[in-house]
Amino acid sequence: MERDILFRLKIPRRPGALGTVAAEIGRAGALIGEIRSLRIGRDFNVREMSVVVSGEPQMVEVVANLRSLAGVEIVSIDDRALRRHEGGKIRTVSRVRCETLADLRDLYTPGVARVCLAIKDDPTLARKYTSVGASVAIVTNGTRVLGLGDIGPLASLPVMEGKSVLYDRFAGLSGVPLLCRSKDPATVVETVAEVASGFGGIHLEDIRVPDCFAIERALEERLDIPVMHDDQHGTAVVALAAILCACRSAGVALADSVVGVVGLGAAGTGIATLVMAQGARKVLGCDRDEGARRMLAERGGEPLADLDALMARAEVVIAVTGSPGLLRPSMVRPGSVILALSNPVPEILPDAALAAGARFAADGTTVNNALAYPGIFRGALAVRASRVNGPMKLAAARAIADAAEEGEIVPYPLDPSVHLSVARAVARAAVASGSARERGVDVDAALPPLPDRG
Repeated sequence: MERDILFRLKIPRRPGALGTVAAEIGRAGALIGEIRSLRIGRDFNVREMSVVVSGEPQMVEVVANLRSLAGVEIVSIDDRALRRHEGGKIRTVSRVRCETLADLRDLYTPGVARVCLAIKDDPTLARKYTSVGASVAIVTNGTRVLGLGDIGPLASLPVMEGKSVLYDRFAGLSGVPLLCRSKDPATVVETVAEVASGFGGIHLEDIRVPDCFAIERALEERLDIPVMHDDQHGTAVVALAAILCACRSAGVALADSVVGVVGLGAAGTGIATLVMAQGARKVLGCDRDEGARRMLAERGGEPLADLDALMARAEVVIAVTGSPGLLRPSMVRPGSVILALSNPVPEILPDAALAAGARFAADGTTVNNALAYPGIFRGALAVRASRVNGPMKLAAARAIADAAEEGEIVPYPLDPSVHLSVARAVARAAVASGSARERGVDVDAALPPLPDRG
């Protein structure tokens, strides 16, 4: 697993010293990121260097190379990700100030009782007088976390906190992690249903297949607020955006193409379903699991057990298997578009696919579902959508694709304007498709740009 390591180094203050340090890091095959000067002295400088290592062996080699340099001292070594997570990444803060007795009387007793009674008489006022309309529960039981498998809910909490950070930054929403210890889908559904009234939406995350499908379906039936399994639909939205951009770059019409999805887990099934909704001529799907193939058939796709057969027929291929090197160059159909999205190592390297005759090829380095879910939920909550339906997901994918610059397969994920465009597109689609309960809303006015926080 790649790691970002922070080296704090004491380096002699002479010409070429920093270059020598960089050369030794490069000799180990590691990559240098940011460099910060912490202290400039008469005889030495102290610099903090971010270094990307592929694993522990490369880390050991970098350290040995640096220690071999005369006059260079390693002051400290830190794992950058671990340092950034110290103390957790989120906290609850108030939106209003409480500094006077009048503030206390309004915000707490006795004034709060009037607000409680108003909501009792008219529950819809909760959206006006509480945080319900701007909060999303991020629910997991930790049964399939990233590529780490079943590590449990507590170990998954850093992922949920990260989602909360992005909700706050790009949607102005409060993402609240909810950890369920149970692996029983019925128990998870009951737990979420019991607490759902305190949230505007439910974001399901890192739940194993096929439980994720059953949990999402049951919650959609029981609740009147948006429920979305992000590993399935958020990934599908961004993948479809990447497909649209790739086809545009390659001069390929998706409506005339046979699309092959390799790997029918949550992400692959979601991608196949959304690509069908977008109007691809035919969608093929390949997976070793018979149940996954059967689900694709139920949704209108053509399941295959033979990967070679899929590769021979598909003009656009999306691979989401988590199996590095699964696609051999000999499988590449000349003129095809190939998106091998598994990270950190794709099913086939883009250069290898192009050399084998692909018209366009890319990996999943930039295809991040962080481009989708903040805007999807912001748009859905702005118009009080009852669910995230197909038209809303398609609108989100098209908005992301439209925001990509020429040569990109998706736009820069830290651009706030992209998330605003997604939110507005989703809100309009919710109104047009009948999912919204706020019908006459001015979407642009209801979804202004978020304040710039630097």
